[in-house]
Amino acid sequence: MRPVMLVATRLATFDLRRYVVGALLWLPVHVIPLAGGLVLQQVFDQISGHQPAALRATLWWCAAFVGVELVRGLVIVVAWTYGVYWWNAAATLLRANVLRSVLTARGPVAARMSHSSGEAVARMRDDVADAVDFTDESVSLAGTTLFAVVAVPIMASVDPVITVVLALPMIAVGVLSRTMRRVVERLHRRARRLGAAVTAYVGEVFGGVLALKTAGAEEAALERLREHNRRRRDAAVRDRMATDLLGAATTTTIELSTGLVLLLAAPSMRGGDFTVGDLALFTSYIGWLTALPRSIGTILYRLPQAAVATERLTGLMAPHEDAGTLSGGADVWLHRDPPPAAPPAEPPAGPPLASASSHAEPLRVLEARGLTVRGVLHGVDLRLERGSFTVVTGAVGAGKSTLVRALLGLLPLDGGTISWNGVPVEDPGTFLVPGRTAYAGQVPRLFSATLRENLLLGLPASDDDARRALELAVFEQDLDGMPDGLGTVVGPRGVRLSGGQVQRATAARALVREPDLLVVDDLSSALDVETEQLLWERIAGRGPETVLVVSHRQAALERADQVIVLDRGRVAGCGRLGELLESCPEMRRLWHAELIAEAEERTGG
Repeated sequence: MRPVMLVATRLATFDLRRYVVGALLWLPVHVIPLAGGLVLQQVFDQISGHQPAALRATLWWCAAFVGVELVRGLVIVVAWTYGVYWWNAAATLLRANVLRSVLTARGPVAARMSHSSGEAVARMRDDVADAVDFTDESVSLAGTTLFAVVAVPIMASVDPVITVVLALPMIAVGVLSRTMRRVVERLHRRARRLGAAVTAYVGEVFGGVLALKTAGAEEAALERLREHNRRRRDAAVRDRMATDLLGAATTTTIELSTGLVLLLAAPSMRGGDFTVGDLALFTSYIGWLTALPRSIGTILYRLPQAAVATERLTGLMAPHEDAGTLSGGADVWLHRDPPPAAPPAEPPAGPPLASASSHAEPLRVLEARGLTVRGVLHGVDLRLERGSFTVVTGAVGAGKSTLVRALLGLLPLDGGTISWNGVPVEDPGTFLVPGRTAYAGQVPRLFSATLRENLLLGLPASDDDARRALELAVFEQDLDGMPDGLGTVVGPRGVRLSGGQVQRATAARALVREPDLLVVDDLSSALDVETEQLLWERIAGRGPETVLVVSHRQAALERADQVIVLDRGRVAGCGRLGELLESCPEMRRLWHAELIAEAEERTGG
């Protein structure tokens, strides 16, 4: 449970002033009822005749009770209004740290991402709430404890035996919660996992709606969604039953204690040792004293839930990061703009390290030795010199996309080294980034935003820069036909564009970053032969000096200075196209198959 307590402590102290002020505002909510109980004692003693009664005094005591409750209500409003800022800031801190890790931490993201984006979103929503709620319960626990510390001596001065009876619920709840902690943790983990599966599947359905409709699979998709929901519902019911069982047990023990108080008070009331006002005091305090075992019970069942949440959130982070990283920092601003960024620190003296700050010089040569990805790549070597046009080709499943993704640090390597200008690169995922490299992936990713926003993604570039990149990607005629030009909204995942337009827009996104090395993975699969030829002519003539392409198309292979042929994860040949057609059987087989495919494409066959 150490990671959970570390996260809770960090969340309470990252904005200590707001947390303390919020706690101090909530404490009177629990303390003010002390005065309310004492006022009720006076009111009922006067009404029952245990004290000299005067109508005016009784009315004043009633007015005092109303005033106490009004003050308490006002404090609740103020405390709630103020406390919600801390809650949202704490949740934002956790989400920001997870996102920062996913986007910038060392190591390949693919090794730690959830099975789907929907599951990751569910973790960012539900598990963050669990972690913050556990920390937030500490304020309620402090308030109920303070009330009990003051109320118990007052009640003990009236009747110590009855007061002792009221301590029994706290003992019973503590024992029961301790017994059920592992059960609650197991059920909550399963409920969270199956709930995330529903969120993930809904996202997949929306993303693949065209595929479902064209396949006539709507009913099958709905049935699968129903099955996901049935399993989620069953898990959620079990999880809720476990937590409600703790709540019911707490309530039952409290009610039993209340009954015992009434039974024990009856003889004392007949003897006059226990007045009606004392009974009103005890009855008033019982309701608030029961908040202490309830708070303890809530803390005890939220503890395993928070443990599950912490584990799931840190699972999205890099291997070298832990719960301290998850809850570290204080970069959350709710009422003001963040301070200006500090200038970057000077790199330490000494030999260059494999980090972003130590390789400022332009690319001369990028070299990879023995790249190995278990089950896919087996000791692949690669050398890219400045000004070269390199094509990686091979049959389906040969490992082409895996090679470029592993080279860029997007997949974990099981072996091999990468160097930039002769200096080893420790973490390619945080080093081979724009503007050293830019990557146009095999599966284009566009957002439901304008074409401009999809190209720049926050890059401080002008519209002219975007248009130049689109021209290099042979997109200028398509742009002229769009009603709003760069401001045209492309729809979710670019559904308003054709497949070829999406691919060329993805290429333009990489080109606008003006990288030293452009990496393109099977960009031309949705392009006709003429458009592809023009694309490579423009990139070779006015684009980045060094290009690495995954392709089997004739236009790319003929332009290449170097062709690398992969066969089942190993290099089957390396050299110019003409040399490989003479010396590499695999290259000859691929070349003849591509010539036939392109001939059929031209003739419409």
